[in-house]
This record gives sequence, structure tokens and C-alpha cells, in this order.
Amino acid sequence: VQLQASGGGLVQTGGSLRLSCALSGRTLNGGNMGWFRQAPGKERDFVAGFRWNGGSTFYTDSVKGRFTISRDNAKRTLYLQMNSLKPEDTAVYYCAAAPRGILSTVRTATAYDYWGQGTEVTVSS
Repeated sequence: VQLQASGGGLVQTGGSLRLSCALSGRTLNGGNMGWFRQAPGKERDFVAGFRWNGGSTFYTDSVKGRFTISRDNAKRTLYLQMNSLKPEDTAVYYCAAAPRGILSTVRTATAYDYWGQGTEVTVSS
């Protein structure tokens, strides 16, 4: 599985961005997919994720109501719609896939096998 993230950029506080993550290689039939972010000097943190089968979505508390994770199966693309952006959302955002991931690990970075290269999001105040 290869992942290619895009869509980052510079935006003002309150603005919006949509990140995309294109999947190539073998087809996913289960597990978890997610978005993580890493700010300078900090660990890589969970942002949003979902179960490939079942569609349950999960968000970290700080983005609930502002970010939406979705996918387009036909385009084999994962999205992260980010609205009402804040300076604290500034980070490099990564998409990730865990084909054998289980529900309890959807928020756990170390449980993901495949990672995109990251796309940088900067929110100016």
C-alpha cells in the first residue's frame, strides 16, 4: 500500500483546508485508516480515523465539530476536511493505513503499517 498526501498550505485562523490521501497498491479490505499530525518538537498525534468496514469514525477532542474524515472508494482517496482552523492546528499531517488494525488501536500511531509522506498545514493568527 502506498499513500500520497496533499492539500496542505497556509491559511488564516478560521479558514478551511481539505487534505487528500491517495491510495495505490493492493486494495484494503479491512482495518483502520487515519490522519495524524505532528507539530514541531512534539509527538505524532491522532487526529481522525475510521474503521474500513463499518464506517465508524473517531476524532480527537480538539477537532470534533471542525474536522471531518471521509473517503471516496471509487477514487481510492481519503479526505480530511478541516474547518474553523486555529493556530494550534499547525502541523505536518500524515495519512496512515493499518490493514489488520483492530478497533482498540485506531488512535494508536504505532499500530499503523503504512504512512504517507506528510503535508504541512500552517494556520496564521
